Amino acid sequence: MSNIQGNSTAGHAVDESPENPYLLGVHAPVGTEIVADDLEVIGEIPRDLNGVYLRNGPNRRFPAGGRYHWFDGDGMIHALHLENGRARYTNKWVRTAAFDAETAAGRGLWSGVMEDPKGNPFGNGHGLGIKDSSNTDVVFFNGRVLSTWYLCGTPMSLDPLSLRTIGAENFLGTLTGDFMAHPKIDEATGELFWFDYGPNPPYLRYGVVGADGAVAHTTEIDLPAPRLPHDMAITENHAILMDLPLIQDQEARRQGRYRIHFDQGLPSRFAVLPRRGDGTQVRWFEAAPGYIYHVVNAWEEGDAIVMDVCRVKDPQHQPRIGHPLARMLAYLRLDAQLWRYRFDLRTGATQEGPRDDDNTEFPMVDSRVVGRRNQFGYAVHIAREDTLLFDGLVRYDLHTGARQDHRFGPGRWGSEAPFAPRDGGTAEDDGYLVSFVHDERENRSEVVILDAADLAAGPVCRILLPQRVPTGFHSCWVRADQLGQGR
Repeated sequence: MSNIQGNSTAGHAVDESPENPYLLGVHAPVGTEIVADDLEVIGEIPRDLNGVYLRNGPNRRFPAGGRYHWFDGDGMIHALHLENGRARYTNKWVRTAAFDAETAAGRGLWSGVMEDPKGNPFGNGHGLGIKDSSNTDVVFFNGRVLSTWYLCGTPMSLDPLSLRTIGAENFLGTLTGDFMAHPKIDEATGELFWFDYGPNPPYLRYGVVGADGAVAHTTEIDLPAPRLPHDMAITENHAILMDLPLIQDQEARRQGRYRIHFDQGLPSRFAVLPRRGDGTQVRWFEAAPGYIYHVVNAWEEGDAIVMDVCRVKDPQHQPRIGHPLARMLAYLRLDAQLWRYRFDLRTGATQEGPRDDDNTEFPMVDSRVVGRRNQFGYAVHIAREDTLLFDGLVRYDLHTGARQDHRFGPGRWGSEAPFAPRDGGTAEDDGYLVSFVHDERENRSEVVILDAADLAAGPVCRILLPQRVPTGFHSCWVRADQLGQGR
């Protein structure tokens, strides 16, 4: 295994810059792509758990000029394929256009989000000059895995088993524009829902990909100015998009810099429209200012829509003075709570409030219930550390408010853990949670499998890995019965 470690001041004149912790330890990139079979197992892999666990995250290949921001890293997928009690581990970079260009050059060509993008070879479809690294989410749709980017870019299509990059996904030649980080997939209808946003009108565009794999519907959503939405929600009949008061600084943009501002004088607004509705059919609901990185789920209750999210009260809780790197580190430390909105379609009123006061994020539900009333949600617990680290998992009973917890243990940091149903299981907790965990004390990575109905019981088994898996972003579980579907 080869670890790439870098200095945050490479190619940039910053005096007395500390070493960047997002290039060290559990965050440090790995430089080797491997395939490993016959992995050592502590315990026994459940025979009724068959499919693939995939997780995306930033893993830069080449050092670049200027200060490194964790979000700059090239997308790398780590995967564990489980079949009949056996496990195979694979990891591969996502071969984006930018990755291929840097590979051909043999060096980094893009500066990161903390630097002036002037001089970068190209950016996304909206002219944002930052490297589209496809390092954010990974979802399964129509027989392929789609890798996405947090600032809205080109979705990349990958084979779910080999992780081979098939290419830029254009949905049978019908996609125009860019694609957001967290598309929603309704497994009952086979549809995919997404949006596209940018700094110029139209500021927000919403679309639907049909079960045949082609874009079936798009419409523009009227916003007063550019916004930075990250996620959305669907119900059986509606889509919910967001106008939140986290705004790209337009003066900084004119100067070639990327800077965001949280305007607490603006409300949070939510656009509710029919799934294939026109932008003129949007109904707006207002709530207290805040920011939402990730939705848990949404559903319909009579004349109301209920939406559970992880809400950040202040997404800019960083110090206003000090070294730019210190500000970056503070910004990356999430402080989010489980929160519920209720939008009354009859009266136009919004009700909102907390469901829990602990710091939890990266929520997951059984993928089969997205858009329908669900009972259980699963989230990571945010550690009280200088960098963003996940020290455990939480299971929420969204009906009763009860919760179960599992902590990975001292010096052990996990990943977003999707729900993996037991073969033939139908209940939302009849299955497992699967997570990559790195033990800093042992300098060893593993996969932990937990019974979703009993997190407190501890791991069902632990699968030891031959190379370190850095901390990353989002994940998915692809069931064995899905692997032969689609294309």
